[in-house]
Amino acid sequence: MSHSDSLVSRFFRLQLAARADPNPDLAVRQRRLRALDRLLRDNETALIDAVRRDFGHRSPAETRLLELFPSQAALTHARRHLAGWMRPDRRSVGLWFQPARAEVRHQPLGAVGIIVPWNYPVYLAVGPLVAALAAGNRALVKMSEMTPCTASLFADLIAKYFADDELSVVEGDAGVAREFSGLPFDHLLFTGSTAVGRQVMRTAADNLTPVTLELGGKSPAIIGPGLDEPDFAHAVERIVVGKCMNAGQTCVAPDYVLLPLGQEKAFIDIARRVLATCYPDIEHSADYSSLIDRRHYARLDSWLAEARVSGARIVALAPGVAADPEQRRLPPLVVCGAGDELHLMREEIFGPVLPLRTYLDLGEAIAFVNQRPRPLALYYFDRRRANIERVLRETLSGGVTINDVVLHIAQDNLPFGGVGPSGMGCYHGFAGFETFSVRRAVFRQSRFSGVGLLKPPYGALFERLTRLMMR
Repeated sequence: MSHSDSLVSRFFRLQLAARADPNPDLAVRQRRLRALDRLLRDNETALIDAVRRDFGHRSPAETRLLELFPSQAALTHARRHLAGWMRPDRRSVGLWFQPARAEVRHQPLGAVGIIVPWNYPVYLAVGPLVAALAAGNRALVKMSEMTPCTASLFADLIAKYFADDELSVVEGDAGVAREFSGLPFDHLLFTGSTAVGRQVMRTAADNLTPVTLELGGKSPAIIGPGLDEPDFAHAVERIVVGKCMNAGQTCVAPDYVLLPLGQEKAFIDIARRVLATCYPDIEHSADYSSLIDRRHYARLDSWLAEARVSGARIVALAPGVAADPEQRRLPPLVVCGAGDELHLMREEIFGPVLPLRTYLDLGEAIAFVNQRPRPLALYYFDRRRANIERVLRETLSGGVTINDVVLHIAQDNLPFGGVGPSGMGCYHGFAGFETFSVRRAVFRQSRFSGVGLLKPPYGALFERLTRLMMR
């Protein structure tokens, strides 16, 4: 069977099943969430190994910490709160409509699509699935062709734990992804680059398919002015650790740093100590991941070459450790003096390269962020409440972590999403439940309603009543 036939038939199987059972009860939804939880727990070792093989080397500890743990936490959170999420939400009615009643009911959209990126192939499949299944939907999942081992394993496991009219996984290349985004889903969630997100949205528009786009961008880390030595060292440590996770291949990784003028050397000195502590033998460390493929390695290599030619200073955080093109291992680098025209300052880096830019005062740092496309995440390090509130008030990003990095994404009670070029819509926790639900307005009229008086023929009584209503 061709990819086209298989894809279309899988979609219509899910759609027909969703139409036949449009509003699964709590027990059915909980069963599906438990099945997904068992899939992860029963196959932890196999999933970690599949991701490792796709990357050439991916730290098993990072896959456990950054993919399996948040996936299971999301499932636990959803199962614990699902009954409450499903209850009708009572709303007040206007004075002139009483004693009628109003409520909002969350009902499933039906058959939804999820397009998964390569950088966290387990978590970024499971996270949206938790929201979709909790909301009562059936789902078709397109895995990335850049992680074929994980895609194949996940497809096999989903087929084992779920009926094919509940949940199905599609493999295939970019052509399959384009066809996938052209199916008439009731909702489509895409995680990936801004450029591909635009294509997905254009294709989905033909069916008026609503989309949630989880994109990326250049997420800044700002170190506030006048920090004392311990707070400055804490900021550097958290930025370096966040940047090195998955070798920087994280959509919410710190993309560049803004720090007070004159503190570059202090930043580099502390960053080197942090790296030596976390990765004492980074060249052979099992905890440091490879870049996903040769194309991404070559991309970063060319951007660094461009920076060198421009006069920017490239500083190794692991001095004496050479890059390894064969294993696609690139030791972390800091770039000082990178001009705005460079790819490193125009494009999302998605690798272990960290430009440092300086500012004279906090207002200049805020202006630098605001002159650029709105980022997926923003990180600010400071202990002064006035400065923190100023940054929150005067900038806009999808999410914020104060005095750390990345951790807002792991909070199931917070919505996760971007703004403008970094994304559209959000999910996680109740926000995800809402994304994959129809918020259905229900108005219940009372037999004693006076609204029946407001009907033709419009005479003196109508005039008196409308004047009274409009006071």
